[in-house]
Amino acid sequence: MNLNGIEIEHKYLIEYPDRKVLLEMPEARSVQIVQTYLLSEDGSTERVRSWESNGEIRFFHTVKRRLTGLSHLEDEREIDEKQYSALLGRKRPGSDSIVKERILIPYHGRTVEVDIYPFWSDRAIAEVEVMSEEEEVFLPGCVKPIREVTDDIRYKNTSLAMDHDFDI
Repeated sequence: MNLNGIEIEHKYLIEYPDRKVLLEMPEARSVQIVQTYLLSEDGSTERVRSWESNGEIRFFHTVKRRLTGLSHLEDEREIDEKQYSALLGRKRPGSDSIVKERILIPYHGRTVEVDIYPFWSDRAIAEVEVMSEEEEVFLPGCVKPIREVTDDIRYKNTSLAMDHDFDI
């Protein structure tokens, strides 16, 4: 939940999921995401993202600034394809665009976002946004957590764009 621009999120390393089972969950849906990190001069994390679902493509520009281990200030806005292409010119040198399938699963009043990356066959990431840092997180039984990695920098998309070939 993005409350006044503040996003509080838990991230879990999970066993590689059965995407068919995930998509059979009530109201689950799949989106294809291409995410590119940009050079930022003020220490924030800046990215552009294309988001394709049901044949529709949308583009977003996001700037995040970390507040705590779980929280960050987020400014996200939808942009058009021309703005997206122009911002790609500021791609962070040495980084790759992250391509992933995100399966969105409504569960216990929240949305569990399962990110499946083409470069992994043994693991994936699940994220859940919450209203407070104290709120309990629930994952569906078909999502098998290995451990919470909210504070593990290796599992941040900014790091995966640089290096995604490391041991669990």
